[in-house]
Amino acid sequence: MPQSNRYPISSPIAGQPYTLRLLTRGDAEGVLAFARSLPEHDLLFLRRDITRPEQVEVWLDRIEAGLTTSLLLLNPAGEIEGYATVDRNDLPWSPHVAELRILVSPTLREQGVGRLLTEEAFRIALEMGVEKIIGQMTIDQQQAINVFRTLGFKPEAVLRDHVKDREGRKHDLVILSHDVAAGQRSRAATGVLEAVGN
Repeated sequence: MPQSNRYPISSPIAGQPYTLRLLTRGDAEGVLAFARSLPEHDLLFLRRDITRPEQVEVWLDRIEAGLTTSLLLLNPAGEIEGYATVDRNDLPWSPHVAELRILVSPTLREQGVGRLLTEEAFRIALEMGVEKIIGQMTIDQQQAINVFRTLGFKPEAVLRDHVKDREGRKHDLVILSHDVAAGQRSRAATGVLEAVGN
């Protein structure tokens, strides 16, 4: 399993010791509880509805098949407060591409958690052999877009009315992308990787 020798690691957030570790099948109930606690709009851009047990099982199956690696952020009580997923494209013509998905509890936003999870996801993507990583989100999720852009992601496309929520409202989807190896070289040059720990 990628980076199994690195995790778990501890990271202080809001003055409390949080833990980063890899997602395993035993976390299914915790994932469901986390997903069901989120605002519905946070779940719009995900590839699957992780509020449903069968969709969490599909996610876990992809992890066991080596196509996906997911990192959990746990609070001091052991509850999931966020995650980062690197999901490889299993199409034969783009095995070098993966999608990055980040979700953070609303109570931890604007505290650098998204950046921390994204930095760790880049490490995982490199070990998986991913060369290009993409992020997808609805265009009104400006906070998430800003985090991605500060990490070097660039907009590639806007798909109009591409996402439909449960009430039938349509939303535009923005796709951002990043050259993973170039991004790591740039962050290493500015000391970011040292700041989050090797």
